[in-house]
Amino acid sequence: MYLAHFGLHELPFGLTPDTSFVVTTRGHQEALNTLLVALAGGEGFIQISGEVGTGKTLLCRRFLATLPADCVSCYLPDPSHTPRSLLLALAGELGLVAPASSDEASLHRHIGRALLQRAAEGRRVVVCIDEAQALKLASLETLRLLSNLETEKRKLMQVVLFGQPELDARLARPELRQLRQRIAFRYRLGTLGRDEIGPYLEHRLRVAGRLGAPLFSRAAVATLQRASGGTPRLVNVLAHKALLAAWGAGDAGVERHHVRLAARDTIDSSATGFGWRRWLFR
Repeated sequence: MYLAHFGLHELPFGLTPDTSFVVTTRGHQEALNTLLVALAGGEGFIQISGEVGTGKTLLCRRFLATLPADCVSCYLPDPSHTPRSLLLALAGELGLVAPASSDEASLHRHIGRALLQRAAEGRRVVVCIDEAQALKLASLETLRLLSNLETEKRKLMQVVLFGQPELDARLARPELRQLRQRIAFRYRLGTLGRDEIGPYLEHRLRVAGRLGAPLFSRAAVATLQRASGGTPRLVNVLAHKALLAAWGAGDAGVERHHVRLAARDTIDSSATGFGWRRWLFR
């Protein structure tokens, strides 16, 4: 690929949420600060929402990595759980051995005792659920019932829901009003600002081993911003393809026309709404 050509030792624009490439953008830092404040306050439910590709999973991993030593973290990435399988997964994250034949009531009691034990030890339990917009209504209600467990000072379990905007619509349903009222903190992740695209690209390139002058010209950065709309995942896709285009042409850096080639191969104007056809070929 283009690694040796551009002086890189690994791909700089992968799509997996690799925390070694984290760029501290305004939105992500504000979201992380919101999570940490909510955690310190002992709030029961926190909601982080954002469109596809805005970095919710990466934020979740950053948050889990910053949890203090007195926290027990539980990460549930599979939103397709039934209430019973959700309880089994949570029991497993807590290190509990629960018979596969356990019913919901016994699992609830088993987890409740474990939460009380962690509280007696001075430990907090934080549950992070990714793709929460896909949780079944009954599973959300199961989480609410578990959140009823509390001491006089704080909740025994704190839950962070990471989801797409559809999560808002789901939580707006009348039957979930009790859960909705327990969400003390909410944050909506947005896209990268115009002034953040260049530093974002350069940071990831430096982590990947790039030294010397910037690889992306100012015109290329501006074109990439307009083509991606600032969505981090689209920025990564377009930057990777633009590097491929520059490498294939034997060029030393990425210019506007390389990004245009990448956009032509990537973006469907009817799906994105960024209006790229109006400017891409003018």
